[in-house]
Amino acid sequence: MLDDKQLQFYALAEIDDLLRSIGKSLKNFPQLPQPPENYLKHGTNNLILEETNYNINEMEKENHGLLSTINDEQLNVYNAILESVGKNEGGLYFVHGSGGCGKTFLWRTLISKLRSQGDIVLPVASSGIAATLMPGGRTAHSRFKIPIVLDELSVCAIGNKSDIAELIRHTKLIIWDEAPMQHRFAFEFLDRSLRDIMRCVDDSRAALPFGGITVVLGGDFRQILPVIPHGDRAEILAACITRSRLWNICKIFILEGNMRLNSGSSQAEVDELNEFAKWVLAAGDGRLEGDEEAKSLFVEDGIQVPLQFCDLENDNTVENMIHSIYPDFAENSTNAKYLSERAILTPTNQTVGHLNSLIVDMIPGDAVTYYNVDSAEDFGGTDDDLKSAFPVEYLNSLSVPGLPAHDLKLKVGAVVMLMRNLNQTLGLCNGTRMIC
Repeated sequence: MLDDKQLQFYALAEIDDLLRSIGKSLKNFPQLPQPPENYLKHGTNNLILEETNYNINEMEKENHGLLSTINDEQLNVYNAILESVGKNEGGLYFVHGSGGCGKTFLWRTLISKLRSQGDIVLPVASSGIAATLMPGGRTAHSRFKIPIVLDELSVCAIGNKSDIAELIRHTKLIIWDEAPMQHRFAFEFLDRSLRDIMRCVDDSRAALPFGGITVVLGGDFRQILPVIPHGDRAEILAACITRSRLWNICKIFILEGNMRLNSGSSQAEVDELNEFAKWVLAAGDGRLEGDEEAKSLFVEDGIQVPLQFCDLENDNTVENMIHSIYPDFAENSTNAKYLSERAILTPTNQTVGHLNSLIVDMIPGDAVTYYNVDSAEDFGGTDDDLKSAFPVEYLNSLSVPGLPAHDLKLKVGAVVMLMRNLNQTLGLCNGTRMIC
């Protein structure tokens, strides 16, 4: 039989275990009651336990399966990185490839190989969605405690005696996906932090890049560069990894073969997919020039689009676009596979809201509208002045990036986006699509 005090101590010990899985402990929160030491398990580092708790036989079997389908480009990168890991001298590699060139496939092959040997690999990504694609993936900010606001002198807040520092000392390889979208200060911060942490292993490691740990970056510069609020082209380029001092020591690999395009049911379909992929890459590289005289091209804003990629027979309306992307929507509105295979891309949140309202109206069933509560705070005047300066109608009209609109219209079967990270082990992270 346990009394209330003992139950509280056991509950706090469970909280301590959860905190240790993200590199913290109850001692970081002095406002919480601190249980006696005998309730806490300090004998093991939960972070190291988590990263070594993989079935070696399963990892080896997975690695053999992946290696049997690897192409020559990927094998070249794979061998070079494993050679660097074996030397323990550190190194920075960048794997550049457009979507479908097999970067995630390469990460899984490297991860399964090292984990089958009992080594520790830390796969991270700049965004939560990309992190969930890698086994055991985390966001870089979560894993390495990178501050939100960075400058060229930022230092790591990881103590040399912390669990996370001990995990890093045992790490053989760090894989960072979607790297081009991250500010160069984040990579320089990681370099300084790893050198400081690895100095405890050997003083000579402080002089090696990333403290002697091999770091592999991946991504595609055609997609998205670091976001600089109100920044011009020069400021955005200055924030890129290519402007960092680390780029001088970086070895670059380029993946050109698009693996997704081999899934066509016939040779004609494969050829059509290849032609489309080449056109998309040419558009991304800025190699397309408008030709007003060409009969087989549709020219819009100086970019020429082959006619087979256009629908010129139907009217250019939002309704036709929705029916084209989501055929037989009413019958398939609750089919997760159907919904996950298609999407409409738009440049602004305003267009997203308009499209969402039209599509939700097409879902069978009754709609329910939820409203948020808007109020202004920290106003120097009286309550009456506050109401006249910030009327509720004005506050309701504000659309803030990262927050839902004032009114949220939902039905059973509507797709919503998770905006805050809940549990990555269940695949829940910022940007996950879910169905009501």
